[in-house]
Amino acid sequence: MSTSTTASVSTHILDTSVGRPAPGVAVHLSARSGRGAHDGPGDWQVLGGSATDADGRCKDLPALPEGTTHVRLDFAVEAYFERSEKKQADAQQDAPANRDSGATQVFFPEVAITFAVRPGEHYHVPLLLNPFGYSVYRGS
Repeated sequence: MSTSTTASVSTHILDTSVGRPAPGVAVHLSARSGRGAHDGPGDWQVLGGSATDADGRCKDLPALPEGTTHVRLDFAVEAYFERSEKKQADAQQDAPANRDSGATQVFFPEVAITFAVRPGEHYHVPLLLNPFGYSVYRGS
């Protein structure tokens, strides 16, 4: 929850290749605060993480410290796609994963999103994901 001196962040992931939420994706949250105009921003502070639930949502990301100006969300999507490919291949005997020699390579093994925040604001940042691309936006 944001206060007048802090911002807050939430996220969810939709796998657009199957039209469903992406459960079980590890998400890590980092923050940094700005310094003077000549010093540049501070170092990243890892705050913790969570994993997406059955609805693809992270409901328990850590609170941002006072003075946070930039936030980074790191999504570990490689394991999710590997699990998804295995389920799909098991469900369909002649699926490409069963016919081809070797496992399918994951094009984006991780997605890192960095954005600026202001105190008192809430930032919902959905990730729309598929095996060969992704997009993000500031949601509500």
